[in-house]
Amino acid sequence: MPDMETKDYREGYKKFTSRAKRYAEDPEKTRGLLSKATAKANQNKSSLSDIWEKFQLLIDMVKSWSNGDYRHISKKSIIFVLASILYFVSPIDIVPDFLFGIGMIDDAAVLGFALNQITGELEKFKAWKQSRTIEVK
Repeated sequence: MPDMETKDYREGYKKFTSRAKRYAEDPEKTRGLLSKATAKANQNKSSLSDIWEKFQLLIDMVKSWSNGDYRHISKKSIIFVLASILYFVSPIDIVPDFLFGIGMIDDAAVLGFALNQITGELEKFKAWKQSRTIEVK
């Protein structure tokens, strides 16, 4: 049974990664995805309270990367982040979103995992963003 579960997770990851690659190549699709993710996050803010600030920073980073403003992150990392966001917005995942009260558990866990994996990248982006704010002033 564990082999089957591992295979299912691997297949799911491949599916979201494959889609994420297409999003990484299309800024308009990425903007639409980020809009959906932001709307879903706003509707479920209490479920995401532990990761809310980092999630907002993540969205800003992907937006800046997609616009071509920020390129100090590998494409592989962006694809990983996009795959995580695609999972988050997908209504069909390990725990379906329509299950009231528990439907966001897996989504929050996937986002939390992704945020932990790229904490260093987020810190670099945050510093870059702050330096740009100082330059503008």
